Amino acid sequence: MGRRVGGTAGDEPPPHTDRNADMFALCRLTDVAMCLVAQRNLDSPAGRLIALRDVTHSWSADLGSPSAHARCTLAAPAGPADAASRASSGPVGSKECRAASPPTNGRPSGAPPPQAGLRRRERLCGDLKKQQASSSPGLLFCKMLGFLQHPVTVTAEVNLNMVALTAMGLLSRLWQLAYPRAVVFDEVYYGQYISFYMKRIFFLDGSGPPFGHMLLALGGYLGGFDGNFLWNRIGAEYSSNVPVWSLRLLPALSGALSVPMAYEIVRELGFSHCAATGAALLVLIENALITQSRLMLLESVLIFFNLLAVLSYLKFSNSQKHRPFSPRWWFWLVLTGVACSCAVGIKYVGVFTYLLVLGVAAVHAWHVIGDQTLSNVRVLCHLLARAAALVVLPILVYLLFFYIHLLLLYRSGPHDQIMSSAFQASLEGGLARVTQGQPLEVAFGSQVTLKNVFGQPVPCWLHSHQSTYPMIYENGRGSSHQQQVTCYPFKDVNNWWIVKDPGRHQLVVNNPPRPVRHGDVVQLVHGMTTRLLNTHDVAAPLSPHAQEVSCYVDYNISMPPQNLWRLDIVNRESDTDVWKTILSEVRFVHVNTSAILKLSGVPLPDWGFRQLEVVGEKLFRGYHESTVWNVEEHRYGRSQEQKERELELHSPTQVDISRNLSFMARFSELQWRMLTVRSDDSEHKYSSTPLDWVMLDTNIAYWLHPRTSAQIHLLGNVVIWASASLATLAYALLFVWYLLRRRRRVCDLPEDRWLRWVLAGALCAGGWAVNYLPFFLMEKTLFLYHYLPALTFQILLLPVVLEHVSDHLCRSQLQRSLFTALVVAWFTSACHVSNMLRPLTYGDRPLSPSELKALRWKDSWDILIRRY
Repeated sequence: MGRRVGGTAGDEPPPHTDRNADMFALCRLTDVAMCLVAQRNLDSPAGRLIALRDVTHSWSADLGSPSAHARCTLAAPAGPADAASRASSGPVGSKECRAASPPTNGRPSGAPPPQAGLRRRERLCGDLKKQQASSSPGLLFCKMLGFLQHPVTVTAEVNLNMVALTAMGLLSRLWQLAYPRAVVFDEVYYGQYISFYMKRIFFLDGSGPPFGHMLLALGGYLGGFDGNFLWNRIGAEYSSNVPVWSLRLLPALSGALSVPMAYEIVRELGFSHCAATGAALLVLIENALITQSRLMLLESVLIFFNLLAVLSYLKFSNSQKHRPFSPRWWFWLVLTGVACSCAVGIKYVGVFTYLLVLGVAAVHAWHVIGDQTLSNVRVLCHLLARAAALVVLPILVYLLFFYIHLLLLYRSGPHDQIMSSAFQASLEGGLARVTQGQPLEVAFGSQVTLKNVFGQPVPCWLHSHQSTYPMIYENGRGSSHQQQVTCYPFKDVNNWWIVKDPGRHQLVVNNPPRPVRHGDVVQLVHGMTTRLLNTHDVAAPLSPHAQEVSCYVDYNISMPPQNLWRLDIVNRESDTDVWKTILSEVRFVHVNTSAILKLSGVPLPDWGFRQLEVVGEKLFRGYHESTVWNVEEHRYGRSQEQKERELELHSPTQVDISRNLSFMARFSELQWRMLTVRSDDSEHKYSSTPLDWVMLDTNIAYWLHPRTSAQIHLLGNVVIWASASLATLAYALLFVWYLLRRRRRVCDLPEDRWLRWVLAGALCAGGWAVNYLPFFLMEKTLFLYHYLPALTFQILLLPVVLEHVSDHLCRSQLQRSLFTALVVAWFTSACHVSNMLRPLTYGDRPLSPSELKALRWKDSWDILIRRY
């Protein structure tokens, strides 16, 4: 046994033959100490000394030895608060207790039995409770506030690398942000949407959901922008009321914060500070990323939320290893879902990063299911938490974006005609002004205009006029020579039709009105010519597989009218539903031939005034919007006279139809229109293909100074782009090599290093793949900036591969030193290229023609050289 402090060699006790005595003494010491310490004021050294002395005395008494079983020296400065207590027991600093060897029987000599010790402990604790009960409220309050006697300290760790990288990112993105004070490239489009937000005017943009536009509009709102600026051409000078700095601020902040996030992602992947700093510096100096983040564009914001989603998931995954279901664990999990939803809410391509994160999360969840240390309930909680945060929450946040969008844009705008009549009626002004006060239920005798729900290629209304189909078409086929029925893309008096009861001759509404219901048979009378809508077994003029639709003209030949149509309410809630203005979507099924009234969308020749063809589709199966119509304008007819009927307009009690269109109905229609609206796919001077992006074979001239040769180009750092592509290829080759060797039971990497290598590839190489490869399948005009999200993930992979080569492939210190020197030289060249391209990145100084030619490193680059 070790030597006891303060004793001699002769004082050493013999080894115990029974551990019960020690355990009994230790338990007694613990019980007595808990009660005595609670009675003492331990805020002073003297109080702690007295508590220790009492514990020692109680321990000695319990052991039944007058001299005690331990030799101890109690020395402490005298305190005035405890002078009376110390006077009764003598000088505290001079008292010594010499230890004696405990006996080797089951209980120390002279010690009371266990029952006596328990009674003593109960008695001691009972006295403590009585003392606490008799304490004054003031004393208890002082004890409760005892923590105020000590200072409250907060310890914070500051990562100087993060601070420096953030500062450099802000400097590179915010420096002269308001220059140039002119419209730069796609700012001409995003600026229009910002003006619409400022004026609360509804618009439709098929390029992406509204969250990104709302962020840009937020910058305009904070800058006091009133929306009054004509966004009509690139290069137009901004007027004084346009807060250019505020409008470009959020994209610039997103680009600046992407720099420290790159650092954090590489660190969370488990790589060194050096590799993380390298990734951040590459993002910092990449010219294309700088250019795109300094303008009123959305790519930098998309990249920010892509990186935030990956970083949040990595932090959540690392928290999972230590403290699952902790506040930190929940914070990062929820933030992952929100960031994914924000990425999708900016541009639809954000869904690729979202699916990548979901895939990695699914793999990790699969490992959780196989963890035998977790109970079934625990596993279920893990799965439900992930499903709620990564699936349900993003959907709710995405819906929130549209809710705010529709809440802000409540006024009629230039894109109203693309939407349904019900949607238009929910907007202030426009159709809402026209339809205000019109009857809700369509009755026999109602005068209506019928709009096709499909709205493609343009919104149009069922229309007829005095002209007839030609007797012989250009291809030699004959026609019925009946009155033409078309779909006309403008409001016109010839768009009005009267809903007639086949059993009555009157064209007026009864009193009370008799509503038309689902399944009723009706006739449609053209309001201006009073001819009935008809179809028969005659081929349509441009769609010979379908029937011709016309207004019947009686030529006294053997061609009877076939003008009965059965009403089919598509969105009915029951079979007795009433046909309602704007709200009901209906189909007209021909009674004789079962053909459905359909918009083919094919423009008629000159004899049809280039209006759109309407046919009777017999072979139609299923649902399609081209066969669906809705009543947009509606009034009750009261006059039998034709002239009076053309002039009458009856407006009964106002019905607020817009309240009947729920948010989900408006969201569903708006989302569908955004996905199906035809964008301008015409060829652009600076359009490119995905194959042009990898090796930077293209560029985009964003802006040219009107008087000098100063210009801004979207042009990347050649060294970084080429190196990132090589790093991706190197990772793929190394991954396949390691995989083959592991198949042969040869493990080049420890298991933890291997898992880290795989995760880095899944997120970085996978992030590049999912943000790049889908563009090969897209049939739209593509530009170089579409590659920037994929490039960012490639840049993250580059230092990961370099560190792996240095740590695992360089066998000797000499090889590592040489490799490090090569990396330093390579990074120096990247910085040099970034500085050379700086005038084209910021456009802050004019260049001579010779300087511009010197910067044209590839023949495919279009550098603008002004001729004087």
